[in-house]
Formats: sequence, structure tokens, C-alpha cells
Amino acid sequence: MVITLTETALTKLKAMELREGQFPRIDAEVAGGCGVSVKFSLIFDEVRRNDTVIEFDGIQFRIDFFTKRMLDEETQIDYTDELGFLVGESFTSSACAIEIN
Repeated sequence: MVITLTETALTKLKAMELREGQFPRIDAEVAGGCGVSVKFSLIFDEVRRNDTVIEFDGIQFRIDFFTKRMLDEETQIDYTDELGFLVGESFTSSACAIEIN
């Protein structure tokens, strides 16, 4: 898995002062029932056991197993003043399987 940052996102992250023990974490928010939508975000959180650590230009990102399974092989992080950090491609699946016995 590869994490890339736009120059804007990298500058913003390096300028941030995080509380001690907090790191950037890529998080997946899943919603839906029969169809599933997944939205990725960047949060700042404490280290969790079994986190995967991926480093980009001296910044360590934490990713839990659940989120890692849903990310693309290469994930880009961008930043805009209006929307904040934008992580990868969110997606929606309308697939719904019903099994009748």
C-alpha cells in the first residue's frame, strides 16, 4: 500500500501541531444496508494495537485492518481550505445478494 500527498496536504500536515501521542489516521466510515457506501477521512487519534504504519516524507499514518482492506493500493491525500483533508476515492456499492433456499 502506498500513500501519496499533494504538496498542499503535506504543507498543512507539517504545519499542524498535534497533541502528544496523536497521529494522523486514515479512517473508513461505512453506511448502508443492502448497498454500502464508504467514505474515507483523516482523523487525529492515538495509536491502536495492530495498526499498520505507513510513512510519507516523515509523517507516519496509522491505518487499522478494516480500513486497510477497503483502500486502493495507492491512496492520495489532498487538502483544501473549504473541505479539509480529502482521502482517496469514496465509493458506493449497490450490490445486494439474496439467497433463497
